[in-house]
Amino acid sequence: TPQPSTMSPYDFPEVDDELAGYLSDSPLDPQPIYPEMKQGFEETILVQNIPKVPRAKYEKLTKVITKLYSKIGTLSPVGVLMPFDEEAGSTIGVCFVEYESADDAKKAIEVTQDYQLDKNHKFSVMRYSEAMKLEDVPDTYEEPAPPDYKPPVDTDEWKYDGAFRDQFCIRHSQTMTEVMWNDGANGADPVLDYDGAREKEAGVSWCDYYMQWSSKGSYMATLLPNKGVILWGGKGFQKIGRFPAPGVEVVVFSPQEKYLLTSNNNFKDPKAIKVFEIESGKLLRAFPLLPEGFQQSEGEPLPLFSFSPDDSYLARMGVDLISIYNTSDMKLLDRRSLSTPGIKDFQWSPSGENILAYWCPEVGNAPAHVDIVAIPSRKKLRQKNLFNVTGCNLIWHPDGEYLGVKVLRHTKSKKTLYNNIELFRLRETGVPVEMLEEKDAVTAFAWEPRGSKFAIVHAESPASTKTKVTFFDMKKSVETKTKKGKKTITTKSLVSELNKVETLEGKQCNLLFWSPRGGIIILASLGDQASGTLEFYDTEHKTLAIKEHYRCTEVVWDPSGRTVASTVVQPVGGGHYKFAMDNGYILWSCQGKQLYQKSFESFYQFQWRPRESLLSDEKIGEVVKNLKKYEKRFDKAGKERARALYLEQTKGKRRLRSIYRERVARLNQFYEQQRQAKIALYDGYDSDDENNYVEKYAEIETIINTKEDVVVSK
Repeated sequence: TPQPSTMSPYDFPEVDDELAGYLSDSPLDPQPIYPEMKQGFEETILVQNIPKVPRAKYEKLTKVITKLYSKIGTLSPVGVLMPFDEEAGSTIGVCFVEYESADDAKKAIEVTQDYQLDKNHKFSVMRYSEAMKLEDVPDTYEEPAPPDYKPPVDTDEWKYDGAFRDQFCIRHSQTMTEVMWNDGANGADPVLDYDGAREKEAGVSWCDYYMQWSSKGSYMATLLPNKGVILWGGKGFQKIGRFPAPGVEVVVFSPQEKYLLTSNNNFKDPKAIKVFEIESGKLLRAFPLLPEGFQQSEGEPLPLFSFSPDDSYLARMGVDLISIYNTSDMKLLDRRSLSTPGIKDFQWSPSGENILAYWCPEVGNAPAHVDIVAIPSRKKLRQKNLFNVTGCNLIWHPDGEYLGVKVLRHTKSKKTLYNNIELFRLRETGVPVEMLEEKDAVTAFAWEPRGSKFAIVHAESPASTKTKVTFFDMKKSVETKTKKGKKTITTKSLVSELNKVETLEGKQCNLLFWSPRGGIIILASLGDQASGTLEFYDTEHKTLAIKEHYRCTEVVWDPSGRTVASTVVQPVGGGHYKFAMDNGYILWSCQGKQLYQKSFESFYQFQWRPRESLLSDEKIGEVVKNLKKYEKRFDKAGKERARALYLEQTKGKRRLRSIYRERVARLNQFYEQQRQAKIALYDGYDSDDENNYVEKYAEIETIINTKEDVVVSK
């Protein structure tokens, strides 16, 4: 029987003496290095719904798939593996792609999910490990038990308040975030609705930074930089969703409240900006803070994203272009950006059609120009060339009917600056443009929300303390006289023609704030060096009320136009604020009457809750036309609310009065019970009977002081 060898595989046989000098006497202890064994298939993805091709086209399709996925990350040596069915003589419509890292595989899924290879093939991509789970699916389907029904949160509940009140939110005193009801029209002080009491009891914070209402007021977003954004809504502000966004500093809602955008303002974070779908809470896409190749100039704002009015598109300015993404799949519209050489700014129309306006400075021999483009067709609706331009400001009318462009121009020597305003009429054929020349420096421009008027603040120089406010109207009333027999009939009509309405001189304002309902405008003097004067001007009745809020930093109207707030706020986390003693807010009526004032040691934010109108413009016009019909009903409801408010405010006094009267009645009853016994003790004498007394009157004169003056006659 052969014996097993006792020789180690690392033992060497005897060698010649000539080689012995080259061998070491130290024992060998080899440590083999084995490649790391992969426990899963996280680097591999499964791509479905690719074309089924015969052997002749196999290599070509493999190259196409390899080229596509190699752009996303580094492929492993395996690369792309596409199974082939020998019996069918073609591929089976799927392939496997293996990357060097799991992160590249994850990115490939995000980028190529629903990728349209051609008109008949849209990719469906998943991890291979997820596909393996399908092996465990049972052959027979068992319907799961339906979950308990939970009614959705009614985010419109607050709109149906019986007293027709508005809400606002304030941030103050380090951690306090309070939502208040305001009923200033009836003289009531703000009433607390919710202050995060539920979260305080649970030992958690519901807001650590700023808050933000959604575009229509359905949601309230609170920022917790360590975690992200939390959405609240419904009665009692129930928690609706949480969106992870560490370091978040900015939150933007889309106009139709379908999407939520967050930004942490971190230049080094490749996912600084995140876009979420609100209903599902799904992260749709992440972007770096700046577009590729973009150089931010000192003092210029960041190129943030902007949603179209119907939430269909999301756009951001880049280098010589505007990138427009479909919000449905977060991919570039038509797979290409909108070329805009030298672009400096762009804005969507606030409402109506998806229209973009942007302006570009002079580039080479090409003049500066303002362009208006329809999306998604990219049709250029209007282009206005401008010369000797230093800068432009785009100001849309809230209804999207007009666009004002405040142009700052210079002379050829560039030593003198002057203004003019280009006015575009978007709803008229050909988008006509009118130019308003203004020799003075224009420091403010504001459209009337419900109308065709606008106002500007202008002065000889931007540093002037005395300014003028001029009102213009984009429509002009024209009288037309027609004869019918012997009678002359005069009819009035409005035509599209710019006309000057009036000018207010000797003002101290630098900003303008129209009421959401129009008609009333506040001429405000805001800023560290300003007086804080607030002038309430009624453009229809020509009445003026002058008020003052020292150190005022903001003026904000409520959605109804009944109440306006002036505030003094400080930045969150800004350290010591030099005007802390002035922090707080004042509520005013639309006529300038002070309704309420509140001061805080630290005051960070004041925001009215947006309210979407429940009535169409036609219905509002019908109500205004028949206002007398509703006047009695509204007056009665107003008196009932005022009566209920009075009863609520005096409830404590009336309770004390009732207690006092009950006690007096009880003491009188006790006194009457004791009176008869007292008379019996005095042998029938009643000390309370006035007939038992004799009245005598006596006059006593007392000399308190005597003074004698000697008058010597001449």
